[in-house]
Amino acid sequence: MNHPADWEQFADRALPTWYDDVKLGIFVHWGPYSVPRWAPRVPDIQRLIHDGGPRRMLRENPYSEWYLNSMRIPGSPTAEHHARTYGPDHGYHRFSAEFTEAAREADVDQIAELAAAAGAGYVVLTTKHHDGYTLWPSDHPHPRLGRYGSERDLVADLDAAVRARGMRTGLYYSGGYDWPYNDATLTGPADMVLAMPDDPTYVAYVEGHVRELIERYAPSVLWNDVGWPASSDLPALFAEYYAAVPDGVVNDRWAQAAVKRGGASEAVLRGLGGLAQWAWRLLPEASRHLAFPASPHHDVTTPEYAQLEEIAEHKWETVRGVGHSFAANRNEDPADIVTARELVHMLIDVVSKNGNLLIGVGPLPDGSVPPEQQAPLRALGQWLHANGSAVRGSRPWHRPAATAADGTDLRFTRTGADLNICTLGTPDSPDLVVPGVRAEPGVRALLVSTGQTLEVSDRGGALCVRLPGRLPVSPAHVVRLSGEVGAG
Repeated sequence: MNHPADWEQFADRALPTWYDDVKLGIFVHWGPYSVPRWAPRVPDIQRLIHDGGPRRMLRENPYSEWYLNSMRIPGSPTAEHHARTYGPDHGYHRFSAEFTEAAREADVDQIAELAAAAGAGYVVLTTKHHDGYTLWPSDHPHPRLGRYGSERDLVADLDAAVRARGMRTGLYYSGGYDWPYNDATLTGPADMVLAMPDDPTYVAYVEGHVRELIERYAPSVLWNDVGWPASSDLPALFAEYYAAVPDGVVNDRWAQAAVKRGGASEAVLRGLGGLAQWAWRLLPEASRHLAFPASPHHDVTTPEYAQLEEIAEHKWETVRGVGHSFAANRNEDPADIVTARELVHMLIDVVSKNGNLLIGVGPLPDGSVPPEQQAPLRALGQWLHANGSAVRGSRPWHRPAATAADGTDLRFTRTGADLNICTLGTPDSPDLVVPGVRAEPGVRALLVSTGQTLEVSDRGGALCVRLPGRLPVSPAHVVRLSGEVGAG
């Protein structure tokens, strides 16, 4: 473990402005799991976690990128699907071989084009997920499987396509899990910690990988998953990264948990597994989203499928797929995919509370993104084209939300000194009455999407903005107030 003093070098580090400005990223899950691309459907991930806890979440895992683990849990929906579809002797390595072949001709440019069309500022690619397969030809072979990854440098090719469109590249790496390394299968809460290797060979392997990613690609975001080996010198690795990428961003999922395998600590941890399963249900509902222990230093926290009620003091990034899986899932129904309206409202809500949205897509092995995944992202991009100045470069206001007199949900952001009032939907009344907002004489209002000037008045101590008789067809509208505006 590292000494607290080692982390002090990052104490005064500020969040890079570019990251706080862009607000939207695209998360690309792509690998051998894209070949079977199957996971059970769930109506609501938060409900699955709440009702069943970690054990049921692992057994009925809706994340298709977890296919290797799910297919190894006897009786799980994925295990039954695998046996029925491919036969019990069809190993995961065959999916790896199929992906390697398909990746030779994959069109990565279409992934970058979709991200740009969505209005994203950065794209995060899974360079190695928990299955151990790398999307670049590494000089550090897998300790158990040897050369195990794409022969084509998919990381370099997507990075070039992303940068060519004016976006930044982020690189995801699974440092906490590498299932083939220790033949791990996660079935319960204790396994989620015990499956994390921490021997010298593994430490050298993952450190070598991450240093290689930094040296070759200089990613603007270094995005680790699950955790990091406890015996690794993580502050030194962060220092190397920031030296190479001064305006780089690291996420929070680098926690280093020391567990002595085969010793008393392992026995205690396994014994606590049942208690953890029970205690999970006692957590406040707002705390039941998928979150990970954080490293002492990080630039941003990354809860999954999370929504906050208030403005977060520190920067956060909600992470989710367009459906209930990050990677492609052929078993998902169109109803499982977020609608354009929901996605626009989600981004506005997250931004109003000091967050970024990292929304996931799952390309097929040939690099194509299914049309049902593309549709809401392209619609979001169209909305941002008209209203993006209320999102990009904005900051939270004094409070994130209110309800208009006609019942319309509102969110607030601040662009410079101006206040943006974002309506989640189209108001029923032509008079947008906003309680708790006070506008002094001389305040000006305009509809951001059209630039039309709007009339401002006081309605019993509440701000009243007269909307146009016919608003553009849109999932959300933005009224911008310029002048002296305060919370009433």
